[in-house]
Amino acid sequence: MTTTRTRAVLVALTATAALALTACGSGDDSAGTTHASPSAAAGGTASASAGAHNAQDVSFAQAMIPHHQQALEMASLAADRASSAQVKDLAGRIEKAQDPEIDTMTGWLKAWGEDVPMAGMDHSGHSGMAGMMSDKDMTMLKQAKGTDFDKMFLTMMVQHHQGAVEMAGTEQAKGAYAPATSMAGSIVTGQNAEIKEMNKLLGKG
Repeated sequence: MTTTRTRAVLVALTATAALALTACGSGDDSAGTTHASPSAAAGGTASASAGAHNAQDVSFAQAMIPHHQQALEMASLAADRASSAQVKDLAGRIEKAQDPEIDTMTGWLKAWGEDVPMAGMDHSGHSGMAGMMSDKDMTMLKQAKGTDFDKMFLTMMVQHHQGAVEMAGTEQAKGAYAPATSMAGSIVTGQNAEIKEMNKLLGKG
């Protein structure tokens, strides 16, 4: 009788212990999942805020900002130097398109903790960049007026746009940050269209 009762107690205790262990195991699993989820979420958030970007995205923004800045400088000269209404209209559209893009790329670089290129009049530091005009080129453009300015502006801007399209193509192929590759696509489409327009104005299209 005693033996039977003892066995019953032992069986009950064993069953209770097994249930307790199972419960602890479930609790640990839940805790592990809970800790992993915030980690994964934090990782995802960090990736999104850091922009899921790579070195190419940084290079693209850091190079395209001064490239755009020079285009804006060139376009600003058209208002009181160009004789062609079409050239003036084109210059206005270039300013309208590229100025906001500079602001956007500046925001990316700041969010990524990267250096933002400073606006400046000296272009010698970017002379090796695709399509960039030299200081001598810019001086010549500033001194030109009328039809001479129109032809020089269009010729230089075609070269400038071709450089931007090349840079944007590299970003499309190698970039990781979706907004940057999207902007690159817009640059390729928009500036290729403007190249065709400028070539027609130059009598080449």
